[in-house]
Amino acid sequence: MVPAEAEGQPTLAGLVVGPGQRRGSAAGPDREAPGADADTDAPAVPTLPVAVVAVDSHLAHLDRPFEYAVPADLDDRARPGVRVRVRFAGRIVDGFVVERRTQAEHPGRLAPVLKVVSDEVVLTPHLVRLCREVADHYGGTFADVLRLAVPPRHARAEKAIAASAREASTEAPGGPVHSRSPERPGRTPSTGPTAQPDDAPPGWSPYPAGAALIRRLSAGESPAAAWLAAPDAGSPAGWPAALATAVAAVHGSGRGSIVVLPDHRDIDRLAAALDEAVGADSYVRLTADLGPEQRYRAWLSALRGHVRIVIGSRSAAFAPVDDLGLVAWWDDGDDNLQEPRAPYPHVREVLRRRALLCGAALLVGGYTRTVQVQQWVERGDLPDLRAASVAALAPRVTVAGEGHLAERDAAAAAARMPSVAWRAVKDGLLQGPVLIQVPRRGYLAGLSCERCRTPVRCAACAGPLRLASAGVVAACSWCGRPDAGRPCRECGGSARRSSIVGEARTAEEVGRSFPGSRVVVSRAGKIIPSVPGRPAVVIATPGAEPVAEEGYAATLLLDGWALLDRGGLDAGVEALRRWTAAAALTRAGAPVVLVGVPPHGGLPPVEALVRWDPSWLARRELAERESLGLPPARRTATVTGDPASVALAAEALATGAHGPGLDVLGPLPVEGGPRATDPVHRLVVREGVTAVVPPPAEAPQPGGGSTPGLPRAIQALRAARSLRKAPGELVAQLDPPDLDL
Repeated sequence: MVPAEAEGQPTLAGLVVGPGQRRGSAAGPDREAPGADADTDAPAVPTLPVAVVAVDSHLAHLDRPFEYAVPADLDDRARPGVRVRVRFAGRIVDGFVVERRTQAEHPGRLAPVLKVVSDEVVLTPHLVRLCREVADHYGGTFADVLRLAVPPRHARAEKAIAASAREASTEAPGGPVHSRSPERPGRTPSTGPTAQPDDAPPGWSPYPAGAALIRRLSAGESPAAAWLAAPDAGSPAGWPAALATAVAAVHGSGRGSIVVLPDHRDIDRLAAALDEAVGADSYVRLTADLGPEQRYRAWLSALRGHVRIVIGSRSAAFAPVDDLGLVAWWDDGDDNLQEPRAPYPHVREVLRRRALLCGAALLVGGYTRTVQVQQWVERGDLPDLRAASVAALAPRVTVAGEGHLAERDAAAAAARMPSVAWRAVKDGLLQGPVLIQVPRRGYLAGLSCERCRTPVRCAACAGPLRLASAGVVAACSWCGRPDAGRPCRECGGSARRSSIVGEARTAEEVGRSFPGSRVVVSRAGKIIPSVPGRPAVVIATPGAEPVAEEGYAATLLLDGWALLDRGGLDAGVEALRRWTAAAALTRAGAPVVLVGVPPHGGLPPVEALVRWDPSWLARRELAERESLGLPPARRTATVTGDPASVALAAEALATGAHGPGLDVLGPLPVEGGPRATDPVHRLVVREGVTAVVPPPAEAPQPGGGSTPGLPRAIQALRAARSLRKAPGELVAQLDPPDLDL
């Protein structure tokens, strides 16, 4: 059989086939390929008559490419990487050509390719390898990852991009703009940072290794770093300027960059910095709020090389940037970086694998550090990059009820707004805006018994009761039924009291405590990006804190117990991340008061905040998890579904039918939502170990090599259920973001 490379055509199919799989025919593995109706009297025979197609199918047991015959009239158009339509299992489905071959592996007749949807080569060899590796790492299918990587086609966007390219080629004296050229019509070519070796590049002055990092990027090298950003009071000269300087350095060396950020406000801040560093026409945004046409136009601009810089949300991690020189992402622990669709990849893993495949630089930054990134640092994969002196830049953190404060105010440890917090707000309003972070949304998010403090539940579905606003009747958070006045199950009392206060009630209380002060509320669904520097009280939920001009004069972190008491393995790390995100917007040396937690000596997250040392908490958490065999020391998956399906999955995984050396915990019932009549069970599957020390996390295989045991077991489980058309729904997720053991 003549290889496709010998005929001058690129080949991609060998990278699509998963471990232990072989390429199939168009009809599937159990029957002869269709194709009796193929035109055998074609006037011309294609040089490469066989097309290997990645079919868009959700069937896990058919996670492999299939062979189709190429009609003579589609010979020139059915190139590797284009979208096609084929007949598969009796239906006409979409797919991508990944290879053209001279001979088919299937001995029977092949069904023909029905149509070439577009001549645009959207599936590059790099994306094929990346999608295959991501699918194998998370126990998913190639088609699932491909849906995340390549956006749906928009014909008008393709025509608009083609027309703009033709206009640019006729107007520009040197012809069409090439992707490797830094020049753009109407602007000065970018040459990267102009700082001398002894000068600190913009945004990197607090970091001793910052200048060396930018020099290496400007020279075309590919360094990697775990960047622990210093607090900057929300200044544009902080982390946005630092990221823009790194991107400009790579841009000046003639390479491309991808920067992923969790929030649209962060994207706006970076875009403003990039406008000054490289110009507004040198990058595109890929975000979820773009419409289908605008998103596809931005994606095509990167694919065709019109721009070499892409910034955006998690979908930008798959952007087809040519000659990739830098991948970076901000705030690794943010939930928005975790894909909610199967196979649930995290931006962290996608960009890490892209950097390894392309030889690109890697930069992960944030005010705090996750345990996963700390593991990379301790393994030596990423150097640690931090500021020389954080104490001079950080605010002054105080824990209410600690030390001498307990002597002055005996109720400081129990009161929701103790005197130290009240004074911090009052004094801060004399100098500028004050930030108050409230962990919960709503008015009264939880009610409890007035006598014994037991949480009150709904009489119909046992859901928590809440009060939406003042003067209304309490109702269930799940089913919406009003409070029936059910007596307390512990003491029989019927009186209610507030146990969880939301941002709306807090704004009401603060408005009464500080009459005449302007009160601003920012929450999900009503996020305010920034506030002026004049005095005001800004009440925000975590992740919705506005940026204040020149920073906040004081910050109050209320109800700290609500974040510490969250279920999940990362509760402490996540609490520190949310506290630090708000405190980092405060001016250097200004007061930050944490309320609602015990003295910090007994709680590592509180101690890390007071010391402003997030890496200390990450190191401590990693050491504890390695000794206990918890993630990320051992990879873990959750399997959730109806009780019968989960029980069968537990039996198959425990007996070694889908991979030996696995620890299966459960199944146990979990809270399935407002309908208690739909029971949901879950089991936790962990990698087995053969030694006391847990094995290191597996390294990505550049050539799509063998899949590790746990992902392979999940793939086999899904394939077995798909093959026998098992009833019920089963959701398997590797590396769940908030595992609750």
